[in-house]
Amino acid sequence: MGLRYDIQAIKDRDPAARNAFEIFMLYPGLHAVMWHRPAHWLYKHKRYFLARMISQCTKFWTGIEIHPGAKIGKGVFIDHGSGVVIGETAEVGDNCTIYQNATLGGTGKDVGKRHPTIGRNVMIGAGAKILGPFTVGDNSKIAANAVVLSEVPPNTTCVGVPAKPVKINGLRVSELDQVHIPDPVSMELCRLNVELEKIKKQLAEGKGEQ
Repeated sequence: MGLRYDIQAIKDRDPAARNAFEIFMLYPGLHAVMWHRPAHWLYKHKRYFLARMISQCTKFWTGIEIHPGAKIGKGVFIDHGSGVVIGETAEVGDNCTIYQNATLGGTGKDVGKRHPTIGRNVMIGAGAKILGPFTVGDNSKIAANAVVLSEVPPNTTCVGVPAKPVKINGLRVSELDQVHIPDPVSMELCRLNVELEKIKKQLAEGKGEQ
C-alpha cells in the first residue's frame, strides 16, 4: 500500500512520468525512499550496522543519502535526486517534494535533535539548504539555493541567503531585491580607505609632535 501510494504521488506530480512500471523501475527518488523503509526499521530496532549498510548502498546506486534514522512520510517525491542529503534526526512530512542537491542538515552546534522537521506538502527547491532543529510549516515552499536557518511558518514561500519570507498565505510580504544588494568589494575598499585615513592622521600627528 505504501509503495503504491509513493508511486501514485510521483505520477501525479511529475509530468514526465509515463506509467507506474517506469516509475518503479527507473526513478532513483522512489528507490531511495523505498529502501529507506527497511533501513529505518532496522535502525529503530538497533541494527545500526545493517541499517547504515542499506543506506550507503542506496546512496551509491541513487546518489541520494538518507540517514536511516530520518523519518520519511508517505508520498515523498525526491525529483532527480542526485546530491540530496537528509540527516539523522530530520523528519519529512507526507507528500513533500524535494529537488536535487537539497540538504536537510545540521549546523554542528546542536545536540540531540539536530536536523529540521519538514511539514506536509512542502516543496524544497534544487540546491536549498535547511540547517538546524526547527520546523518548516505545512504547504511552504523553499526556493532553489535558499539557505534556511530559522523557523518557517505554514503556507510561506522563502527565498534568498539567508532565506526570508516573500509570501505568506498567498499574500506578498516583501520583494526580493536582486539589484540593490551590497557590493562586498566596494564595502571592503571603503573600509580599507577609512583605515588608511586613520594611519595618515596618526603619522601626521607623530610628525607634529617631533
